[in-house]
Amino acid sequence: MTRLLLVVALSALAASPAVAQGHGPKKAFLIEPSRAMSVTRDVLVHQGYEIVRVEQSGNDQVVYYRQGNAGRGKGKGAPMKFTVRQMGSHTVFVDTPQPILVEINTKLKS
Repeated sequence: MTRLLLVVALSALAASPAVAQGHGPKKAFLIEPSRAMSVTRDVLVHQGYEIVRVEQSGNDQVVYYRQGNAGRGKGKGAPMKFTVRQMGSHTVFVDTPQPILVEINTKLKS
């Protein structure tokens, strides 16, 4: 009986890391870079963020943004960033927060 419990416990431990073997939060799309930035701006503004600046770095565009005031008088949020990378004919969003990426995905598919 203890041998069976040991086997079950070891198999559960061996299987659990396989679930988290993703490659990080990135998503690739076959779109023009100008459309990607247009949709990105729309999504960030729709979710209450303010775009601080967009920097060109080779084929990458780094988008700096922060949470807006939202009328509460508590100032603006800390600056955050993600990268829009052009890889051949694909546009890849790297290190983009999940709620933003989901809405970008929805708008690009429509």
